[in-house]
Amino acid sequence: MLERLKVSLESCPVVKMGDYEYFVHPVTDGIPRMDPGLLEEVLDRICELCDFRCDLIVGAEAMAIPLMDPLSLRTGVPYNIVRKRRYGLPGEVSVRQVTGYSCKDLYINGIERGQRVVVLDDGISTGGTLRALIKALREVGAEIVDAIVVVEKTDHKVALEQELGVRIKTLVKVRVGDGRVTVIT
Repeated sequence: MLERLKVSLESCPVVKMGDYEYFVHPVTDGIPRMDPGLLEEVLDRICELCDFRCDLIVGAEAMAIPLMDPLSLRTGVPYNIVRKRRYGLPGEVSVRQVTGYSCKDLYINGIERGQRVVVLDDGISTGGTLRALIKALREVGAEIVDAIVVVEKTDHKVALEQELGVRIKTLVKVRVGDGRVTVIT
């Protein structure tokens, strides 16, 4: 299961960003090109693991978008993109996202109190994006039905689950070191 994902991760390039080893993969970066078979495999597994009895699929731009779009078509559930640009719409909520390699503001629009949401992300390393998203969604009164991430990059998930009180499902866990990616599960 997830053989294409495993092979693609273990053969992807790793680049240095300061002291941080960052792998470059179609699911997490949009480059190199996405193989449709790989995308199908990832979407199939997400659909197996996730509870889509919800009002919205929510994820942050940019890399949640190519996952949310086909998931919305498959499930019939609309999606909502948390943007990196302020639009100034009524009810817009700003949240600070701090990751292992960046710090930026994210903006939530169009999510109402009481809506049931599935939070989707391409990867988790420090947990900065998920932490910011889930806290902000709760602030606007949304109910987190499920949280799912394609690639778990570090050992921060358990602590993040305890902090947020949310189980985070992942498709694969990887270790990055010595210029390569190793799939653990």
